[in-house]
Amino acid sequence: MAEEAVLGFLEKNEEISDSGQFAADRGIDHQELTNIIKRLSGFRFVDAQDIKRESWILTEEGKTYAAAGSPEMQVFHAIPPPGISLQELQRKLDPSVFKIGCSQAKKNQWVEMGKQLVTRKVDNVDDKVKDLLNRVQDGEAIDPKELDALKRRKLIVPQFRETSPQSLALNDADCSLEKLSRVIIACGMATILIVDHFLFTFLLRTWKGYSVRKGPNYAPKRKIFTTDLTRDNLLRGDWKDLEFKEYNFSAKGQPIEGGHLHPLLKAGFEEMPTNNFVESSFWNFDALFQPQQHPARDSHDTFFLQVPSTTKTLPEDYVERVKRVHESGGYGSRGYAYEWKREEANKNLLRTHTTAVSSRMLYLLGQQKKFTPKKYFSIDRVFRNEAVDRTHLAEFHQIEGLVCDRGLSLGDLIGVLNNFFLRLGMSKLKFKPAYNPYTEPSMEIFSYHEGLKKWVEIGNSGMFRPEMLRPMGLPEDVRVIAWGLSLERPTMILYGVDNIRDLFGHKVDLSLIKKNPLCRLGME
Repeated sequence: MAEEAVLGFLEKNEEISDSGQFAADRGIDHQELTNIIKRLSGFRFVDAQDIKRESWILTEEGKTYAAAGSPEMQVFHAIPPPGISLQELQRKLDPSVFKIGCSQAKKNQWVEMGKQLVTRKVDNVDDKVKDLLNRVQDGEAIDPKELDALKRRKLIVPQFRETSPQSLALNDADCSLEKLSRVIIACGMATILIVDHFLFTFLLRTWKGYSVRKGPNYAPKRKIFTTDLTRDNLLRGDWKDLEFKEYNFSAKGQPIEGGHLHPLLKAGFEEMPTNNFVESSFWNFDALFQPQQHPARDSHDTFFLQVPSTTKTLPEDYVERVKRVHESGGYGSRGYAYEWKREEANKNLLRTHTTAVSSRMLYLLGQQKKFTPKKYFSIDRVFRNEAVDRTHLAEFHQIEGLVCDRGLSLGDLIGVLNNFFLRLGMSKLKFKPAYNPYTEPSMEIFSYHEGLKKWVEIGNSGMFRPEMLRPMGLPEDVRVIAWGLSLERPTMILYGVDNIRDLFGHKVDLSLIKKNPLCRLGME
């Protein structure tokens, strides 16, 4: 019925100017009509424009003026044709009416305010304010400029509807800003307030409708398009005569219920791209100021690739700076005093740590014209050629984080680590001085394992050395605190697992995944 009414009316008329009035005149539910208009607009049978009208109510002052007339009109009527003295006029009127009325009447050029006598400048005037207030009371549409004038004079306020499940026992007509106590947030269309320790939410009451014109596909009657091609259509052969609805490639899919932002993303960290398991020795070792004769670069500790055995693309100017600092030092360092070999840096390997990704990100940060502080993190797989036992595997997951900013210290690093592990349910931590080629000072991180009844190393940390950061192009006063830890070991401590092979690898009992909660970070 509603669809036929819209299309039939537009056949003989240019426009439906107000869907609300159109629905009221024909006894159609306005919500049903708006749904029909949206559907017709989707098929381009009609073009619809939004209409929004806020709902307003009179203040107590506005109600007084709607009944007795505006202050300026009261002042005008109190002045006889011959005129009246200012003192006499003041005695005839309420003080607030006298003050506001004289100001507005003078502004409207209705009266002449002489030193001795107040006289009329015109014979007759219309009380426009009273008329507008009565129209607001009747729910009529008002010109926006006239509404602004009434708002500035505080004669009207928005009408709110309460959406909180806890009520203030106010009906819609009473929910004006005058009646609400202690507004704490007023943002957009909503107002949130606290009254006697209870939270309440009020939404501005707004009427929404449409103005409607003919669209490019307008017809007095809409043809129903087929949405699905069925087996029966193919068997009968009637698919040849069917008209199918166009597929909307820009339509949104079903909302995804699962998944949440990572806690580090909420804390302002950005996730680093860790999609390359294969890395060059340059980014994995050399860029980190790790010498080429270091034991970690031996095949007994690292998996090197046979095909492709070497990388072909490296930033040459940066490679030259790295070579120089390795061979002869710089930035307060003597370097390692050896002959740095490019062929060693070109070797491909399975990355031994995600710090290789950190080196790439810091290099890109150093190429910016203006330095920007950053917080990065990553969680991904790394590979080590080491003996497998109950706490070690040849491949595992590493969590890495770094903060790059001016003036950072070791105290900042210890504070970040304590807070980080406390959120994982590990409050018993120890920090032991250590040596890393690319950090100084450096610390190993230990946590007490209740199951094994001993302290277990769970990560490494430190402050990146100037020999690593300065060749990247980072400013001299920029410091980087960083930490890395395995994912498996903290999980073993948290869940009381005493063998890493029960947690990761081909021997894992999948029922463990099904029986345990998806996420239980230190919660009892």
